Amino acid sequence: MNRSALFAAATAVATTTALGLTSATTATGTATGAPTASPVPTPAAAVAKAKESISSHLTALRATTADAFVVKDVIVDKDGASHVRMDRTIGGLPVLGGDVVVHQSKDGAFKGASLSLGRSANVARTPKVSSATATTKALAKGLKADGKPSLVIEARKGAPRLAYLVTAVGTQADGTPSRITTTVDALTGAKLVSEQHIETATGDGKSLYSGTVPLQTSTATGGFTLTDATRGGGYTADANNKTDSLLCQLFGFGCTAPTRFTDADNHWGTGVNSDRATAAVDAHYGAATTFDYYKNVHGRNGIFGDGKGVPSRVHYGSNYVNAFWDGKQMTYGDGDNVVAGPLVSIDVAGHEMSHGVTEHTANLTYSGESGGLNEATSDIFGTLVEFYSNNASDPGDYYIGEEIMKDRPALRYMDKPSKDGNSADCWSSGVGNLDVHYSSGVANHFAYLLAEGTGAKTIGGLPHNGSTCNGTTLTGIGHDKLGKIWFRALTTYMTSGTTYAQARTATLNAATDLYGASSPERAAVAATWSAVSVN
Repeated sequence: MNRSALFAAATAVATTTALGLTSATTATGTATGAPTASPVPTPAAAVAKAKESISSHLTALRATTADAFVVKDVIVDKDGASHVRMDRTIGGLPVLGGDVVVHQSKDGAFKGASLSLGRSANVARTPKVSSATATTKALAKGLKADGKPSLVIEARKGAPRLAYLVTAVGTQADGTPSRITTTVDALTGAKLVSEQHIETATGDGKSLYSGTVPLQTSTATGGFTLTDATRGGGYTADANNKTDSLLCQLFGFGCTAPTRFTDADNHWGTGVNSDRATAAVDAHYGAATTFDYYKNVHGRNGIFGDGKGVPSRVHYGSNYVNAFWDGKQMTYGDGDNVVAGPLVSIDVAGHEMSHGVTEHTANLTYSGESGGLNEATSDIFGTLVEFYSNNASDPGDYYIGEEIMKDRPALRYMDKPSKDGNSADCWSSGVGNLDVHYSSGVANHFAYLLAEGTGAKTIGGLPHNGSTCNGTTLTGIGHDKLGKIWFRALTTYMTSGTTYAQARTATLNAATDLYGASSPERAAVAATWSAVSVN
């Protein structure tokens, strides 16, 4: 599972993870109207056609007869075109970076594939280095191995090679839990790719940041509890300022159980943090708004696409200045009231839970350029969730974390990412070497310019001023169209190792699908990528 925190931790390690090879089919488009001679294919039919076409298109898939594919997801468009996402194995070993999306016409004809792999990954599969040596190579100070290493084929960086996948857990310098996967060359012992998987952002309640908001709750002993049965049973609980122990992270037992909030009259919080329910109001509202955004705007039923809600924990740790998504739940710290206050604002909630959407779609590797795209995806959708909330107390803008920050106006700025002192405005060959929270700047800048264009303006009461890297002037197409294009690209064309150049292609394909090959929207996407030096 992918995990990340909103803030870059002081000792964060850029890292990578194994792909979950699970079978699943989910239709997001269905035919309407009377049956025709050429009906829209069912997801099962699209999968069957994709499997049939593999042997005839090995070159396009960078595959040999040794490659096997496991279906992960399928999208069937309203016009009958289909997009089948698959993970790859060779000799029973997962190929990290070998995932593909097969694109087909309505009649099942192969139209091409999206993939990160540039060559065959069918390599020799006999290790020369022991698993114990690989574990020693992979473990950083203060981390402990979680389980035994497994053999994989590492194809996300450089030439594909046999590798051990080692998982290590511990705690980062700021108190954030750490779960790092590292691949180690099984022939030479060289450390290859590492990825951090802690992905750090009918009643009513008085919140810290969003005013008085509606809350879906459930009846319980003592009155009501913050459980939202209308959104898959997601709930909000009190972590009681405790943190996850190493045993909890390693083995999943001995974990501190958060306390469920209860309220007698279904009116929650007081608007100040001394009332422990107040931060819970923000978190519960954020989870509900993010769920609604994905369902109502993009047709995605929950973070996982299965209709299930997610738990949220507030009051994690003591003076903990971060928030994180751990693959199954949201966790929020109270901040230290110097750098930041409680990290429960609406854009932080949208940011962190969007990591779950990325994990269950493109699964962008959390390092290099794909890691920057992963973080930017969460900033983009966190921002769009804030716009979607249409909340007068926290109106939509392109600042990230403006409500929570105490020592600066915001954590990140999409109109000019370099205003934070670390993020990149424009692509360069070394951008993938930055921390993922800073390499995200290129995509954040693209997203802002695509939505709003260049020039000074006030958005959500805050000053914005977008400029380009190539001196051009741009007119935005609006944040709604930005969201539709980015979501289509993420779920249909991006794969785990997508680079910035490939993200350009993915979003151009998405814009073509949504608006047409000759549309102003597609032209705007092309011009905006060029404006941030991605050509």
